[in-house]
Amino acid sequence: MQLTDLPDVLRNERRGYTHPWTEGIFRDCLRNGQECWLLMCSDQNVGHGILSVAAGESHLLNVCVHPDFQGHGFGRILVEHLLERARTGEASTIFLEVRPSNVAACELYDKLGFNEVGIRENYYPSNVGREDALVLAKELF
Repeated sequence: MQLTDLPDVLRNERRGYTHPWTEGIFRDCLRNGQECWLLMCSDQNVGHGILSVAAGESHLLNVCVHPDFQGHGFGRILVEHLLERARTGEASTIFLEVRPSNVAACELYDKLGFNEVGIRENYYPSNVGREDALVLAKELF
């Protein structure tokens, strides 16, 4: 991902989430050297992922697949790529937060071997108040 990709990234993010990341957050991730990846299909940006790797750990910060392309395995491809990037960065563990209401994502992470290690109460904004986050982790080695 590069700065010039942000219009497409933001389009996907806004279609994929009720409370999307801002352009500023993506700019900060790019500037701070996070692993920022696009998922392309026939020259079309269908998704993106952001990964942080430091001190032997990694954190999957954002995974988004445009709604028109969900349900076709693109999310799995993207997450598997980010898992490999975390391994390449010598991380032994990867963490993420996910909304319990995001059933498809929860099922994907379960199939990929993530385990629940905690709950962050009132972590996510929602249309009515706040929603907890499940904290998931996976050992990489």
